[in-house]
Amino acid sequence: MKKLHFTLLIAFLSISYSHSQSKANLQQINSTWLKFYKAFSTLDYTLMADIHSENLVRISGGKRILDYETYITNYKKSFERDKATGQTSEISLRFFERLNNDNTASERGIYKLIRNKGTDKEKAYYGQFHVLLKKIDGFWKITMDYDSSEGGTIGEDDYNKAFAIDDFEKFISN
Repeated sequence: MKKLHFTLLIAFLSISYSHSQSKANLQQINSTWLKFYKAFSTLDYTLMADIHSENLVRISGGKRILDYETYITNYKKSFERDKATGQTSEISLRFFERLNNDNTASERGIYKLIRNKGTDKEKAYYGQFHVLLKKIDGFWKITMDYDSSEGGTIGEDDYNKAFAIDDFEKFISN
């Protein structure tokens, strides 16, 4: 009998969890990603500061761990340098996993960063990312951000295999 109760409890929790995965949450999370895109295209570090939690844990390529202040300061310096030298950046994300409930999300995928698009100095960079977001004061903020080029093995094919940012149906539980 105890085994039956335990099985029913697990089934109930699974059903509750699967229904909490929602298109509305994905749309709200995409608002954070749109600010992320805009931060790169406008070289505005304040947008990066806005979308990240002050309790951020940033892991870069498995080589270093940064806190919020260091991470945002690095973007401020980098974006100011890019503005001064006329560099441009365009970033986009594609996903192979998007999990969420009403206050926490885990998103994994591939990013593509294009520097100096449309010039003879154009260069594309790729990497795999894993981000955890929390809903804080009604807004989705990045609390953990890990990315890596996986030793330079991530490329255009990986990017194209992942799903577009607005391809919600692939990630909504039925």
